[in-house]
Amino acid sequence: MAPRVSINIVAWNSMEFLPELLRSIFAQTYQDFQVLVIDNGSTDGLEAYVREHHPQVMILRNVKNLGFSPAHNQGIRYAMQSWRLEEYADRFILVTNPDVIFTATFLERIVQEATAHPKTGAFGGKLLRAFTERGQEEGESPVRSDRLDSTGISAHRRRTFTDRGAGELDTGQYDEAREVFGISGALALYRVSALQEARFEDEFFDKDFFAYKEDVDLAWRLQWLGWEARYVPEAVAYHYRGMYGREGAGWLELIRNRRRKSSRRSYYSTRNHWNLLMKNESFFSGVLALPWVLPMEIVRVMYVILFEPRNALAFFHAWARVPRMWRKRREIFKHRKGGARALSHWFV
Repeated sequence: MAPRVSINIVAWNSMEFLPELLRSIFAQTYQDFQVLVIDNGSTDGLEAYVREHHPQVMILRNVKNLGFSPAHNQGIRYAMQSWRLEEYADRFILVTNPDVIFTATFLERIVQEATAHPKTGAFGGKLLRAFTERGQEEGESPVRSDRLDSTGISAHRRRTFTDRGAGELDTGQYDEAREVFGISGALALYRVSALQEARFEDEFFDKDFFAYKEDVDLAWRLQWLGWEARYVPEAVAYHYRGMYGREGAGWLELIRNRRRKSSRRSYYSTRNHWNLLMKNESFFSGVLALPWVLPMEIVRVMYVILFEPRNALAFFHAWARVPRMWRKRREIFKHRKGGARALSHWFV
């Protein structure tokens, strides 16, 4: 019988982090899982390392970097072949970045919660930040901090999305399990039946996004389909986030954080944000939110033109994708389970 959980890791030259992630996975108290690495054309010896040290891990090898979304779609499709359709409601796919470390009981706690909430489609644990100290010798442990990375995705009326609690010290303020808008794609457990319902052709994450905000898009689609997302504080893991900030950061801090991002990341983030709204925003709620959304988007456009002129193409590319986004939008709204009012409480 196929394992109940498939742990899917998309990697690209990730040898700095992957060995520690795999060690933490195979030290879990819950063992009913398989591990699948989707390698996006790594050149750092990743495939050889996995085959030598973890031969039980399956590898899907791409000849080039296809991006986060297409690679995870490959892994999800592969994992789903292990189960019969009638098993989907009680089978799970855990998508994880390679720069994550699980605590020993992470899987046990999150699978327990998933079993107890069969109407919920996505689950996420308490994700804390890990740091690598300068001068750290090979084999030494990283710094596992008490600073929060994510306790779920928060949606705001300006149609911006942040990691709930990001940057705060963990003092127990997020120790209550609760429903959230969505789960960060850095580490998210999805019920297979929910993914199957959100499927569009051969994709689960939107392959046109390549990377960035694909987790928000999937969270929004699952909300339209009536699937809840749940935060599980007892399921703890750590994340080396390359770029991070506080959830409640002000304008100056937001600008400083953005200027630290790579130009490529800013391009994808900008383009995908507009495609996200094109696909998922309803006309009714969009009109009501216009007094908050319009000023935000004007600022976004002006900032890119003034400080990131090379990324101005992101806006044109977003609009060039309207026909594709509209096809996907029609599918979302054809199958949605409730009206805009059912989701309005998230955008505050």
